[in-house]
Amino acid sequence: MKNQPSIIFEDDDIIVLNKPAHYLTIPDRFVAERPNLVTFLKNRLEDIFIVHRLDKETSGVIIFAKNAAAHRNLSMQFEARTVDKIYLALVEGAVHKEEGEINQPIASNMRDKGRMIIASRGKPSLTIYQVIERFKNYTLVEANIKTGRTHQVRVHFEVIGYPLAVDSLYGRKDAFLLSEIKMKKYRRGKDVIEERPLMSRTTLHATKVTFNHPSSNKKMTLKAELPKDFRAVLNQLRKWGN
Repeated sequence: MKNQPSIIFEDDDIIVLNKPAHYLTIPDRFVAERPNLVTFLKNRLEDIFIVHRLDKETSGVIIFAKNAAAHRNLSMQFEARTVDKIYLALVEGAVHKEEGEINQPIASNMRDKGRMIIASRGKPSLTIYQVIERFKNYTLVEANIKTGRTHQVRVHFEVIGYPLAVDSLYGRKDAFLLSEIKMKKYRRGKDVIEERPLMSRTTLHATKVTFNHPSSNKKMTLKAELPKDFRAVLNQLRKWGN
């Protein structure tokens, strides 16, 4: 795989990675050789403990513990919801408020395995967001998820009418094409049979996490830079999408 995880921070207690898109957090149950962070880390560390997860298509910052005590401490912070997990999401449409919160319970879809829905039987789920940048047909938002439900950002923005710009499960598109924003100004090369998407995974990136170090209790904020595909989409939107 071309893109490999990179280390943002490491000490005796934790290792924090920038996860590439299409990397699993844990090994696949059926195809163990699929690229995943646990296997990547076990090739260089004796012990590794999973603290939280990111969806396969989501890039960005993720924390692992290197010993049981650090794992216990971090797990308690996540459970107490004192950890700030900040995502950047590019959504469809013009989000009507500059900032707000989405407080809707999320549950598994009993009829469609792997998909989540808003339902009264679901677990309490809270997302606080603010608009970062506006384009003609899209909005870049920062989302702070106070609960770590499966597909939380994707489900919450879909339910308020602004699905991710690319999301094959909850959105309207499975790829972001330059021709869609350049319209009549788009010119395909003579040798190009099919347009190559700028981005062909969910437009979601875990950009920042703030937590207390499990040993020193010092507050830490660690960031993961936007990957190339996400930057390319935003650059083209700034040029053509206003």
